[in-house]
Amino acid sequence: MNDPVDSADRVEVTSRYLQRGGRPWFPVTGEVHYARIPRERWSEVLGHAKAGGLDSVATYVFWQAHEPAPGDFRWGENLDLRAFVELAGRHGLDVVVRMGPWAHGEARYGGFPDWLVGRGVATRTNDPAYLDLVRAFYGQAVAQLAGLTHAEGGPVVGVQIENELYDQPEHLATLRTMAEGLGLRVPVWTATGWGGAQVPPSLLPVYSAYADGFWEDSDVEWPAFSPVHFRYSTVRDDLSVGADLREALDGIVLDDDGSGPVPADDDALPYATCELGGGMHVAYHRRPLVTPRDVAALALAKVGSGSVWQGYYMYAGGTQRVGPHGTEQESHATGYPNDVPTRTYDFGAPVGEHGQVRAHHHLLRRQHLWLQADGAALAAMTTTVGGGSDDSAELRWAVRSDGRRGYVFATTYQPARRPLPAQPGVQLEVGLDDGVVVVPSRPVDLPAGVSVAWPVRYPLADGLVLRSATAQLLTRIDGGSGGSDVVVLVATDGVPVELVLEGDVDATGPVAARREDGTTVLDLTATPGPDTMVGLRRASGGVDVLVLDEATANRLYRLDVFGRERLVLSDVPVFSLDGALVAHTEHPRATVSLLPAPAALRASTDGADVAPTAGEGALWTSWTLSVPGAGARRVAADLHPTASAPPEPTTGGPMGRLSAPTDFSGAARVRLDVPADALAGVDRALLRVSWTGDVGRALVGEHVVSDHFWHGRDWDVDLTPHRDAVARDGLTLELLPWRRDTGVWVDPSVRDIPDGITVAAVDVVRVARVVLTAEDPAPER
Repeated sequence: MNDPVDSADRVEVTSRYLQRGGRPWFPVTGEVHYARIPRERWSEVLGHAKAGGLDSVATYVFWQAHEPAPGDFRWGENLDLRAFVELAGRHGLDVVVRMGPWAHGEARYGGFPDWLVGRGVATRTNDPAYLDLVRAFYGQAVAQLAGLTHAEGGPVVGVQIENELYDQPEHLATLRTMAEGLGLRVPVWTATGWGGAQVPPSLLPVYSAYADGFWEDSDVEWPAFSPVHFRYSTVRDDLSVGADLREALDGIVLDDDGSGPVPADDDALPYATCELGGGMHVAYHRRPLVTPRDVAALALAKVGSGSVWQGYYMYAGGTQRVGPHGTEQESHATGYPNDVPTRTYDFGAPVGEHGQVRAHHHLLRRQHLWLQADGAALAAMTTTVGGGSDDSAELRWAVRSDGRRGYVFATTYQPARRPLPAQPGVQLEVGLDDGVVVVPSRPVDLPAGVSVAWPVRYPLADGLVLRSATAQLLTRIDGGSGGSDVVVLVATDGVPVELVLEGDVDATGPVAARREDGTTVLDLTATPGPDTMVGLRRASGGVDVLVLDEATANRLYRLDVFGRERLVLSDVPVFSLDGALVAHTEHPRATVSLLPAPAALRASTDGADVAPTAGEGALWTSWTLSVPGAGARRVAADLHPTASAPPEPTTGGPMGRLSAPTDFSGAARVRLDVPADALAGVDRALLRVSWTGDVGRALVGEHVVSDHFWHGRDWDVDLTPHRDAVARDGLTLELLPWRRDTGVWVDPSVRDIPDGITVAAVDVVRVARVVLTAEDPAPER
């Protein structure tokens, strides 16, 4: 691995972490499938990914999409891999290319073209006939990436070979050799390591962790491995992820006697992940409901467990493709254990199938901003796991430290079906090279349902050290010419904020100070929020510490806009593009605040207006954004349609699971008329259906544009590509009723619904895109 020695910004893989430019590097990567997203939406999705604190994206190269017939390679429109990689680079994102040739990704035949499956060659092996076909596909993909690798000054830093291949290490090694022989040179080569996979030394194993899994049987309340992911553990593997495919497709079974795959021991390699669940897909038979807080707690638990590379699957949802043989989703019809929706691949991701920005985008951004600020130090820290057993009464904690400084992790969070209690009187002793630091100085009660990462001996400024805190590091920003840096902390709801500084420190602002054992202990006396600033000064230097509450922290961005890095508080999703601030809003009014602020903002989008407002307080300069066209318009409500003849349940696939209905002739049909003015004049128009039932399809004319297995979330349908047809002819929902005795598994929180169909509301959600520029960027505060 590694870039050439003389490469600028050299990327290397060490035995403990990745390095970049000679310093430890803590990558944060999110999965975005260019082939499943309209090309005109790529920039928006990548912009939100960058604003969410990611420094890289990963993407599958689906063979079935790029070579639908032998020798018929297609790289245009939303299959333009080269254009996607270049656009990621424009957004400041690196790229990890997951080249397959087998991908899975809930794709038909795992992404293999139908014609390949029909050839009868020994796929996923070193069979020469198969390798010849792979070589042609790889050659095309490598050509798309020419000049775009990191050593060439481009964004491609890594390549994943294959996916979930457990017992063919020689084949995995051959695929890397083949790609390199075709001219591909990248510093990092990976392969999925979960399921006890045998990964050759030429590839770095990367791991997964999901809060739940659609691939489990419908009688499984919670997968056996999932609870492990909410406590601290040095075990990287998860034998439950993809276990159904191992059994059904590969014949690999973990027997009761312990034979079969076992978790690998990879302590001599960096702890890297590529599939931390950004949400969860649904299958017909089993439909998990993973919450934003589940996603965030699992991710932070992995940092506390020693991860040095956070990779999310999915970070942005998409739509299953339609190819020459029909829809390209995993199904019983193509030999898979699961039937998944034919069109939607939303995955409940931080950024949804149609660009919807969800709560976990904000919760994860808090972690990612921290990793941007201190990830280089954190990556080099070793991990000590303390409490972390099945015993819910035991405090779950871990420490990451390099001997001089570190972080204390503690959690009382587990999903609602098996919650954890509060932990009273929490206090830990952290042993460092020069002594013990007690965190916090006095015991605190940790409420139920929280996860924390408290800094220990964090360097605030020259000669100014934060010995400990009961608030988390969020980010920091340069104070500009003559100004002090601003370090941003976020308090945990229900936990008093204590800051302990080494030595005598002068403090101003809303704190009560006391001297204890050579330290200055500060107790925050004001409520954390956007104006809660504490000034810290010593002869050697000073810093301002902004202590936010969690709600405000969820609105905070750190973006390069109007010529410099700034803190941005926004009610609506925003990102930076070429120095401008881009907002996507479903609401006609929103507040945007900046620190430091330009003299004025201007909305360069027709129909939008921006005006100064009182906003967040004295520290911030705020503007009100007015977008009259944004908002929701109701088109139907309180409907109870009846399906005349819903099909009887059937089972299929290699594991005999419930099959998704394909006969909608007896479904309830709800015709919706949508006024043309509800669809026009905005960037995107989504039909949002709040309903209960079993399966729904949305049709424009005779064309199925969306489908949904009900599982507790609203169903969004993008009407934007079909505006004219919908305005002229309306659209139709085909709905099948919920029947409890069918045996479909849904989350306990939504399980108690009556049989039948209820459509509570149907709205057209009008999403506006507004570009904000600085009218006069010169003055700064």
